[in-house]
Amino acid sequence: MKQPFYRALYVQVLFAIAIGIALGHFRPEYGLAMKPFGDGFIKLIRMVIGPVIFCTVVTGITSMGDLKKVGRVGGKALLYFEIVSAMALAIGLVGGKLLHPGDGFNVSLSSLDPRAISGFVTQAEHLDGAAGFILGMIPASFFDAFAKGDTLPILFVSILFGIALSASGKASLKIAAAIGELSNVFFSLVKIITKVAPLGAFGAIAFTVGKYGIVSLLPLMKLIGAFYLTALVFVIVVLGSIARLAGFNIFRFLGYLKEELLIVLGTSTSEAALPQLMQKLERLGCSRSVVGLVVPTGYSFNLDGANIYMTLAVIFLAQATNIHLTLSQELTLFAVTMLTSKGSSAVVGAGFVALAASLSVVPTVPVASMVLILGIDRFMAECRSLINIIGNAVAAVVVSAREGELDRTTLARELSGKDLAQAPLVQAEMPKGSPASESTAI
Repeated sequence: MKQPFYRALYVQVLFAIAIGIALGHFRPEYGLAMKPFGDGFIKLIRMVIGPVIFCTVVTGITSMGDLKKVGRVGGKALLYFEIVSAMALAIGLVGGKLLHPGDGFNVSLSSLDPRAISGFVTQAEHLDGAAGFILGMIPASFFDAFAKGDTLPILFVSILFGIALSASGKASLKIAAAIGELSNVFFSLVKIITKVAPLGAFGAIAFTVGKYGIVSLLPLMKLIGAFYLTALVFVIVVLGSIARLAGFNIFRFLGYLKEELLIVLGTSTSEAALPQLMQKLERLGCSRSVVGLVVPTGYSFNLDGANIYMTLAVIFLAQATNIHLTLSQELTLFAVTMLTSKGSSAVVGAGFVALAASLSVVPTVPVASMVLILGIDRFMAECRSLINIIGNAVAAVVVSAREGELDRTTLARELSGKDLAQAPLVQAEMPKGSPASESTAI
């Protein structure tokens, strides 16, 4: 028997977001008081993210058996991440130059008060470039990574543990099986936590609208519109083309992930949907071992939304303050943001901190100019998080396809929602050099 529509999680989350916007707009003082609901839900999710990443990564590596395969899958994922990240940075740069979101502001740098962003600048200074990024991956102890909850050190520890366990031979089988069972327990815990997702989305969006107000968006609506439009083009053109080559339709794929996307929209963080996303991708037909390795890695190395945001924001700030960027400066910015977008993945306010770090290296646009977008950053964070999770979901399907570990029949059934017994899926081989091994569009 089909459940009533109001029992669907995405309907409940959508309804909660609508109520939160209304409350924050008409009763901002009550909207501000709803902040603990949003923060509480995010803390509940982050409470289980470390164990979920550890269990899935270790299970994924041990289930592969061959460490060469682990290296091959990881190598393909990282290559994919760098190529798509470069595309995202380029689209943000081009979008800023074509849409001119900063034209007409004519802001004087002497009128800006840098004290409002001093905290973000301090965090950016602690990134310490490439060396700091690498050293930041290594926790003080095995359990320190889980205590702090930083994704990158947890991922580092999980990969090392998985490789060591896989190299231990038959003696490790019982341990691997136990970790696999423990993974099921944590995913059951995630299902319990997800039931309060509407409450979390309501609290987060009510606070955001209550604090900043819808009216506060109007002066910078052109920048927000330019960012959302550029991000939409990236999803439809870039990720849509990649999805087409991998054998599925991007719009049906987004519909399949609607619950996770609405949770991210309400909470403004892609971490809130990480455990559910991994389960959904396995149900879609992706190999559990590939999902367990690609998705957690992507949360640190494949931040497409943050990449678009950083290059577009720098162009906006330059235009708003009447600063002309030369081609060499733009190329330097491009190279710097390839690093800073990854190095800040576990920092609170990651996109804003990464932007501060980028401007510190490319000083032509003063860091103080970031005051202009401080008030709307929370609204931009929603789009950043949405693109981040979509990009990582597509990456998991593509790598699974390249490894020959994507169940095409399951993929077609889940995306179409129809019984394919009478409509067999037709598959076609793609050249080995293409991003995916199959070309059937679903």
